[in-house]
Amino acid sequence: MAITSILAIYFLFWVMCAFILLPFGVRTADEAGVEKVPGQADSAPANFRPGKLVMRATIAASLLTALFVANFTYGWITAADIDILPKPPASTAA
Repeated sequence: MAITSILAIYFLFWVMCAFILLPFGVRTADEAGVEKVPGQADSAPANFRPGKLVMRATIAASLLTALFVANFTYGWITAADIDILPKPPASTAA
Protein backbone atom coordinates (compact mmCIF):
# COMPACT_ATOMS: atom_id res chain seq x y z
CA MET A 1 0.00 0.00 0.00
CA ALA A 2 1.37 3.42 -0.93
CA ILE A 3 2.23 5.92 1.80
CA THR A 4 -0.20 8.43 0.29
CA SER A 5 -3.02 5.90 0.65
CA ILE A 6 -2.08 5.29 4.28
CA LEU A 7 -2.02 9.05 4.96
CA ALA A 8 -5.44 9.49 3.32
CA ILE A 9 -6.89 6.64 5.39
CA TYR A 10 -5.31 8.11 8.54
CA PHE A 11 -6.85 11.51 7.79
CA LEU A 12 -10.31 9.96 7.30
CA PHE A 13 -9.99 8.00 10.55
CA TRP A 14 -8.77 11.13 12.36
CA VAL A 15 -11.73 13.26 11.26
CA MET A 16 -14.16 10.45 12.10
CA CYS A 17 -12.59 9.97 15.55
CA ALA A 18 -12.58 13.71 16.26
CA PHE A 19 -16.31 14.00 15.55
CA ILE A 20 -17.13 10.85 17.52
CA LEU A 21 -15.04 11.93 20.53
CA LEU A 22 -16.22 15.56 20.48
CA PRO A 23 -19.06 15.25 23.03
CA PHE A 24 -17.11 13.12 25.55
CA GLY A 25 -15.69 14.87 28.60
CA VAL A 26 -17.44 18.18 27.91
CA ARG A 27 -19.63 19.69 30.60
CA THR A 28 -22.08 22.58 30.39
CA ALA A 29 -21.86 25.57 32.71
CA ASP A 30 -24.72 24.17 34.81
CA GLU A 31 -23.01 20.80 35.18
CA ALA A 32 -19.64 22.40 36.00
CA GLY A 33 -21.17 24.83 38.49
CA VAL A 34 -19.77 27.96 36.86
CA GLU A 35 -21.58 31.17 36.07
CA LYS A 36 -22.80 31.64 32.51
CA VAL A 37 -21.73 34.56 30.36
CA PRO A 38 -24.68 36.76 29.31
CA GLY A 39 -26.04 35.45 26.01
CA GLN A 40 -24.38 32.03 26.40
CA ALA A 41 -26.41 29.07 25.19
CA ASP A 42 -27.47 26.58 27.87
CA SER A 43 -25.73 23.78 25.96
CA ALA A 44 -22.42 25.63 25.43
CA PRO A 45 -19.42 23.78 26.86
CA ALA A 46 -17.77 25.32 29.93
CA ASN A 47 -14.54 23.33 29.75
CA PHE A 48 -13.84 22.60 26.08
CA ARG A 49 -10.21 21.58 25.58
CA PRO A 50 -9.33 21.22 21.89
CA GLY A 51 -5.80 20.00 22.66
CA LYS A 52 -7.17 17.03 24.58
CA LEU A 53 -9.58 16.24 21.75
CA VAL A 54 -6.77 16.39 19.18
CA MET A 55 -4.62 14.05 21.27
CA ARG A 56 -7.43 11.53 21.76
CA ALA A 57 -8.34 11.62 18.05
CA THR A 58 -4.67 11.21 17.06
CA ILE A 59 -4.21 8.15 19.28
CA ALA A 60 -7.47 6.53 18.16
CA ALA A 61 -6.81 7.25 14.47
CA SER A 62 -3.27 5.88 14.75
CA LEU A 63 -4.54 2.62 16.25
CA LEU A 64 -7.32 2.27 13.69
CA THR A 65 -4.96 3.02 10.79
CA ALA A 66 -2.43 0.48 12.08
CA LEU A 67 -5.18 -2.16 12.32
CA PHE A 68 -6.44 -1.27 8.84
CA VAL A 69 -2.97 -1.53 7.26
CA ALA A 70 -2.24 -4.79 9.13
CA ASN A 71 -5.54 -6.25 7.92
CA PHE A 72 -4.74 -5.11 4.38
CA THR A 73 -1.30 -6.72 4.57
CA TYR A 74 -2.25 -10.02 6.24
CA GLY A 75 -5.84 -10.38 4.99
CA TRP A 76 -7.47 -11.24 8.30
CA ILE A 77 -10.91 -10.05 7.18
CA THR A 78 -11.77 -10.00 3.48
CA ALA A 79 -14.82 -8.88 1.54
CA ALA A 80 -15.89 -12.53 1.26
CA ASP A 81 -15.91 -12.80 5.06
CA ILE A 82 -18.49 -10.03 5.42
CA ASP A 83 -20.72 -11.06 2.50
CA ILE A 84 -24.01 -11.69 4.32
CA LEU A 85 -26.28 -11.84 1.28
CA PRO A 86 -27.51 -15.26 0.17
CA LYS A 87 -26.09 -16.78 -3.02
CA PRO A 88 -28.28 -16.16 -6.09
CA PRO A 89 -30.18 -19.16 -7.44
CA ALA A 90 -28.47 -21.18 -10.14
CA SER A 91 -29.55 -20.37 -13.68
CA THR A 92 -31.43 -23.15 -15.46
CA ALA A 93 -31.22 -21.62 -18.93
CA ALA A 94 -30.33 -24.15 -21.65
